[in-house]
Amino acid sequence: MSCPDCFQGHVHSNDLKGQITTLHGFDVYVAEPSDGPDAVRGIVIIIPDAFGWEFVNSRILADRYAEKGKYKVYLPDFMNGRAAPLWIIYHVILAAAGFLWFLHFNKFSKSWPLVRSFATAVRQNEGARLPIAAAGFCWGGKHTVNLAHGVEVDGRPLINAAFTGHPSLLDIPGEIEKIKIPTSFAMGELDRVVKIPQVMQIKRIVEGNDGVGEVKVYYGANHGFCVREDPALRDSEKQAVEAEDQALDWFNRHFARVSL
Repeated sequence: MSCPDCFQGHVHSNDLKGQITTLHGFDVYVAEPSDGPDAVRGIVIIIPDAFGWEFVNSRILADRYAEKGKYKVYLPDFMNGRAAPLWIIYHVILAAAGFLWFLHFNKFSKSWPLVRSFATAVRQNEGARLPIAAAGFCWGGKHTVNLAHGVEVDGRPLINAAFTGHPSLLDIPGEIEKIKIPTSFAMGELDRVVKIPQVMQIKRIVEGNDGVGEVKVYYGANHGFCVREDPALRDSEKQAVEAEDQALDWFNRHFARVSL
């Protein structure tokens, strides 16, 4: 399920390092390590939360992934300019209406073909000789889980590893049981979208399926903590950084096993 909680959180401020370009028919925010293209060890495709590719928090995260992980990071517009407006964060009472408006334009049946086509094009081109990961948050978590089902092109998986923070709209257990690509979950203890009983169900499935995944629960964390944490709260910011490192550690571990 999903809910107005998907629209709550905090907007950050920072100097962005990436560039905006057009790639495979999509507007994309691209971040690279400061060491230059020769330092790139892999590709990460970020599938964002409801606030889309222009949300500064997501772009800051892309910059961090690029610099800390030495990855080329793509943050595409998978919503055709129909991301949730940022004013919803400041008007909680209107979040329910905003949620319905957002889903009208961005339901999975419309967005999944876009995500899949972009990942396919990257695998066939930029990622032909590099490992690829997907990182999805909230709305983007469902797409990441579906990429982790082992979708292939030319006999190769579109991604080699996946990470999702506080995913929403999941079909549990159905979509979880189909995971074949190593997938790491970062879940908030107080998340009202995927509650603890469902989190434990996900954990049992992925950790019992030949160790195809892992689940880490962040105690005291709410929905959105990976991207929309409150910097004024020490534990909140600390947990966001821990989730960031969780993703990068997971990618590093599984990229090392990829034979190209």
